[in-house]
Amino acid sequence: METEDRRCAVGAWVLVAVASRHGATLEIGEAVARVLRARGNAVDVRAVEDVTDIVAYDAVVVGSAVYTAHWLPAARELVAEHRDALTTRPVWFFSSGLATQPAAAANSPHELAALATSVGARGHRSFRGRLDRSVLSFTERAIIAGARGRDGDHRDFLAIERWAGEVADALADERASV
Repeated sequence: METEDRRCAVGAWVLVAVASRHGATLEIGEAVARVLRARGNAVDVRAVEDVTDIVAYDAVVVGSAVYTAHWLPAARELVAEHRDALTTRPVWFFSSGLATQPAAAANSPHELAALATSVGARGHRSFRGRLDRSVLSFTERAIIAGARGRDGDHRDFLAIERWAGEVADALADERASV
């Protein structure tokens, strides 16, 4: 009954599930959630490892950090485990990766097209991330060195908020057409 009341009181009940190793991608998910909430939606932000069920949600946004050109395993596993439920609701993906490479090229994980197709995702957006070599493994540091990554926070929160606004618009349009 609580879910029913929550749905009636707001636009949509949205899950923002995020795979983040060092917190930067989670902060992107929280920024997405703030915009969705400001636009009249109820939003839960959860680490992908903490998501046990998505059936109660009207829509889902899944985000992952990108390491060595892949989404984190937990994000891929979430999509695979909940594939059937995800295909019955609006889904969007976002990625956060190499801070100094063009977002579309650096943050396009190899498996993402197949994941998006498998659940009918309505879109994917890549964002530049935050790079702090001191928290990376030796292998990750070597890859970043080869890619000439620069330390620092390169996230563009205005771009993130614009994209979240597009998601909110799509949710509102869908609810208006019901």
